[in-house]
Amino acid sequence: MTISPFDTVAAVSTPFGKGGVAVIRLSGDQAIATVSRVFFPVGGKALTDYPYRTAVYGVIRDPDSGEVLDDGLCTLFKGPHSFTGEDTAEINCHGGVLVTRNVLEACLRAGARQALAGEFTRRAYMNGKLELERAEALGNLLDAGNDGQVKLARAGMNGLLTSSAEQVYTDLMNVLCNMEAGMDFPEEDLTEMPFEEVLATLRRAETAIQGLVNTYRTGRAIAEGIPTVICGRPNVGKSAFYNRLLGREAAIVTDIAGTTRDILTDTVTVGRVTLRLSDTAGLRESDDPVERIGVERARKALEEAELVLALTDCPEGDPETEELVKSITEEGRTVIRIFTKSDLDTPRDLPTDGIPTVVLSSVTGEGFEALTEAVETAFIDKELRMGEEAVVFSARQAAALRETAACLEAALYNLNAGLPYDVCAGDIRAAMGELGMLCGRELREEVLDEIFSRFCVGK
Repeated sequence: MTISPFDTVAAVSTPFGKGGVAVIRLSGDQAIATVSRVFFPVGGKALTDYPYRTAVYGVIRDPDSGEVLDDGLCTLFKGPHSFTGEDTAEINCHGGVLVTRNVLEACLRAGARQALAGEFTRRAYMNGKLELERAEALGNLLDAGNDGQVKLARAGMNGLLTSSAEQVYTDLMNVLCNMEAGMDFPEEDLTEMPFEEVLATLRRAETAIQGLVNTYRTGRAIAEGIPTVICGRPNVGKSAFYNRLLGREAAIVTDIAGTTRDILTDTVTVGRVTLRLSDTAGLRESDDPVERIGVERARKALEEAELVLALTDCPEGDPETEELVKSITEEGRTVIRIFTKSDLDTPRDLPTDGIPTVVLSSVTGEGFEALTEAVETAFIDKELRMGEEAVVFSARQAAALRETAACLEAALYNLNAGLPYDVCAGDIRAAMGELGMLCGRELREEVLDEIFSRFCVGK
């Protein structure tokens, strides 16, 4: 099947299943003509006789046989005054799986094409109805699994990051125009911006961009999640701790050492931080070949983790866990030392080495508030005013900003070294190109494909 951005497309925009209502959305130049072959108002008037944005009651018929498939409502939206910016129709039918499928198939037989994943939102972006940041934030909002992700997505839909980046883009454009005027017409003395002002503008731009880059640690912790591993010797309470975090019995808990053989994974929210959590086999030497495989997998997961929760049930700590804690800290990764089973015994003297340390009980829940505080302290910038300041929430955004910062650093270095303006202008153009990628001014097709493929079909 040939795919064209000019096709009229249709998809179910609500989850399949038993429900009171399902929504089938159509968008494209022929959306209204297509839906008119399927939906017939009960009053006898044509669907187009009703004002746009008016919910009209009628019956839904098979376009070939005329068989009544369901009854419901239909609303027309005339482009550009619609979500996609195109002519759009939305049918509200009953929400059963079979009914919904039959209505969608009727729309497809009437001339629409099945929409691809994220195609409605992509059309909204292409038609200038959504900035790229807002489109990405909308995807995050649809996938949000906790309140922190909802708040971050809503902030993104306010376009704060795009607004901040566009201001820097404008400042760089002024500097570049000044440089190019001076290069193209040196005898006319067209440069209005003194050298010191050029330097000051670029420094401000670099500071602003680096400030945005620094928000990614918080944004990523909330939106994408931190790869996290629970580790420790056998029988220190890793599985009980894992279950407590998840709020359900996901791992087997026994007094027998070495129960966990494979890696158990799940996603959990701790405070405002999303953890991509892995419960691993106890770290020890073993003659059991299956347990050895589990331990090897645990060590590999440890190498890839950004956050390590190192557990011990010994009140005085144990040398192997302490060695692991210190080696991870020296590598620059985040580790939280956790003394478990405080309902049975508590450590007499907590370490004073500056490494975050928590005492808790997976049985009573004591100490889990302190764990939340330790995790948030490690990954959340509490000075950030969520919803009021721009926060970087995707790897794509962070990469574009880091490249921008690198280009600005090069421009400043070359200016201070006395290199000609044409060399520095190249660095500034490169920085503006990266900002253009961030804001969606200039974006390769494959990047768009990657962004919108993450959306569900129907959005």
